[in-house]
Amino acid sequence: MRLRAACVAVMATGLLGQAAFAAEPAHVNVAISQTSSDVGIFVAIKRGYFRDAGLEVKTIPFDSAAKMVAPLGAGELDVGSGSLAAGVYNAVARGVKIEAVADSGSAPPGYGHNILLVRKDLIESGRWKVLQDFKGMTIALTSPGASSNATLNVALQQFGLKFADIEPVYLGYPEHVLALVNRKVDAGLTAEPAATQAIEANAAVRVTSDDVIDPYHQAAVILYSSVFAHDHPETATRFMTAYLRGVRDYNDGLKGGRIAGPAGEAIIAILTEYTNIKDPAVYRAISPQGCNPEGHVNKLSLDKDLQFYRAQGWINGEITLDQVVDDRFVAAALKELGPYRPK
Repeated sequence: MRLRAACVAVMATGLLGQAAFAAEPAHVNVAISQTSSDVGIFVAIKRGYFRDAGLEVKTIPFDSAAKMVAPLGAGELDVGSGSLAAGVYNAVARGVKIEAVADSGSAPPGYGHNILLVRKDLIESGRWKVLQDFKGMTIALTSPGASSNATLNVALQQFGLKFADIEPVYLGYPEHVLALVNRKVDAGLTAEPAATQAIEANAAVRVTSDDVIDPYHQAAVILYSSVFAHDHPETATRFMTAYLRGVRDYNDGLKGGRIAGPAGEAIIAILTEYTNIKDPAVYRAISPQGCNPEGHVNKLSLDKDLQFYRAQGWINGEITLDQVVDDRFVAAALKELGPYRPK
């Protein structure tokens, strides 16, 4: 009897141990840029959506999406957020395993987050009057092969110019402001909040934005390491479900081309907590990016960008969009969440 009781106790202890192990959250390493393009991730962290999904998310800051590529390909990172730039396609063509799985920044009408600026003194002097006047000008962009290059190319084409007609100057967005203030560049295609900062510094004037230049342009995506996607598909789906809950809350806080209203103030509070910009007034003033509450990326937009990268000679090797984009995690998340219904 004592032996039987001891065996039962051992078995019970083992079962309890298995239950405790099963209750342990799955760890997910997520690369962030600490900007508003990570807003869906920030909301999901703050409101416990990842925790509800049985995930423990560790965020790792990067100063550029390009630096995320190698650790994502090696499986050291599980998730990242950034532009689907030429460098990502080249990495995949070399055998680096990365997948674009969801929208994290786009430009529906009214939500132009990337602003085309011209130096104020050039407008006042009459040197710049219309987009054709960009010919021969220096224009600040972020990096060769980034999606902002493709956006600017669309703007130039609409007025009979080519990308080769301008002189790109590649700088980080904060440096755009200094370059415009110090008259080191003539113009810039500059993301918020740097664009508003340049305008408020009386250095530049807003000409147009990406939602007008190229409506619904896909500026940024959620990236999965293929190790995460293929070796841990159930965890990857739970991450996507929680992420889309955060994105939907963000959409509830958008109104009239701004982050506004009671729901918007809650989003601004999260952004000031998780990003380097601590002044809520900045987020009230800027033009926020769109982010699809259904999660899907705009494949037509991405393919157009890819063709531009190829025409510029920025793509090495054979690569297609279908080799990079994988929407099965969004599809699985939508089965659980259903369609988005604004609050």
